[in-house]
Amino acid sequence: MLKYMNELLLPFRACFSRQATFKWFVVIVIGFMLRSDHLGVTSVIRDLSLNSRCYETLIHFFRSSGWSISSLRQRWLQVVRQHAPLLVIQNRVVLVGDGMKQAKEGRRMPGVKKLHQESENVSKGDYIFGHLFGAIGILVGDSRKWFCLPLFMNLQDGVQTILGWKKSKSEAQTPSHVVQMIEQGFEAAKGFGQALLLLDRYFLSVPALERLNACHLASETRMHLVTKAKSNVVAYERPPAKKPGRGRPPKKGQAVKLKELFATRAADFQTTTLPLYGNEETVQFLCLDLLWGQGLYQELRFVLVVHEGRCSILVSTDLSLAATDIIRLYGYRFKIECTFREMKQVTHAFGYRFWSKSMPKLNRFLRKEEVHPLEAVTNEQDRQRIQKTIQAIEGFVMCQCIAMGLLQLIALRFSGRTSGLFFRYLRTPSHAVVSEASFAAYLRKSIFRLFAQNPHLSITQIIKSKQENADVERDSLVS
Repeated sequence: MLKYMNELLLPFRACFSRQATFKWFVVIVIGFMLRSDHLGVTSVIRDLSLNSRCYETLIHFFRSSGWSISSLRQRWLQVVRQHAPLLVIQNRVVLVGDGMKQAKEGRRMPGVKKLHQESENVSKGDYIFGHLFGAIGILVGDSRKWFCLPLFMNLQDGVQTILGWKKSKSEAQTPSHVVQMIEQGFEAAKGFGQALLLLDRYFLSVPALERLNACHLASETRMHLVTKAKSNVVAYERPPAKKPGRGRPPKKGQAVKLKELFATRAADFQTTTLPLYGNEETVQFLCLDLLWGQGLYQELRFVLVVHEGRCSILVSTDLSLAATDIIRLYGYRFKIECTFREMKQVTHAFGYRFWSKSMPKLNRFLRKEEVHPLEAVTNEQDRQRIQKTIQAIEGFVMCQCIAMGLLQLIALRFSGRTSGLFFRYLRTPSHAVVSEASFAAYLRKSIFRLFAQNPHLSITQIIKSKQENADVERDSLVS
């Protein structure tokens, strides 16, 4: 098991300008995998029994210029492509995208803004102050269990002004959260060749489809969307081949209110049995190819689904994808919500506390027409400090994505080989592949025994050097 962890982590050495920086990366990722609380990086020091003087260096790692998030992201994509058992549909991997909102109260933390909570959970407030992340994951596993392995996450709102400092005036306009998700998904698809991207209904919009078409024109990579439409969606039939009379030919035909088809065309629905949410479920469906999008009128495949009395309208940009595949694929979309839950509760991925004195204090009552306080920051050093803080936040979350992905990969490979994974009581245990939480608990219990059994491994020697060294290395992390 530890040998497999060593094999997965060693390729990241190329992402760091110095060996010392790479060693701290290994310490942080392993610490994130097994830490037992979410009290910042001090939990890494406690759970790995590191020297207490490591704290300052661990904090400085996330602001270091000795590595970049983009290189770390590309290397992680390569590791996943080489080692992960990917779900492949028609020679295409399956990506999953979604937004995630994390409450933050930091008054000098960049990127914090007022966000609306669309969740139906009554325990959540309608509005919060926090960070909005965009996440892209990929489905890995087998018929026993599927995981949504996180590829990367980045801040997608509240940082437009900060990102604009690095851009020219012509490039200063930051696209919306929906468009950014399409761009991020397409960047991930480039690493795998061809892909399907599963998205929630919030992301079905004309700007998203226009951005996807633009990406297709600029690259040979192909990515198609599978998502859900709102219940009041209106599509259009194809226009007649020949228009009677004079004038410009129409771009669309007769309007179709899809919600009404559940009643008017109930006799045309087909019945089938599909694996959904871990069970064999009977569903009824009707597949139609219609035009959609005011002014765009792109042909999409709509699948009207009736499952346990509930009606849903699924959509795919790929007209060759079978209706049963669209239904089955959208059932996997919820896997990313499970990953968010595990990242919050198991690895505590969003427990960062990075801030900067150069950041203007958060104004909770700022109006839309008022100028943002960041516009008044003109000093170049202050701007660099704020940008470093953004780097620290996104770097922290990127390391957490790698830690969660490693837990999932190792759980898929070793669940059937290690009886110790089932050491704790669970009311509904998984007899096939254990969860990330069970594997993290096993690591907390067994990590020092594994180190003792594998003293020759690089990661063992790295952790041991941080435990024994009373004088913490004064190596500068700046290249």
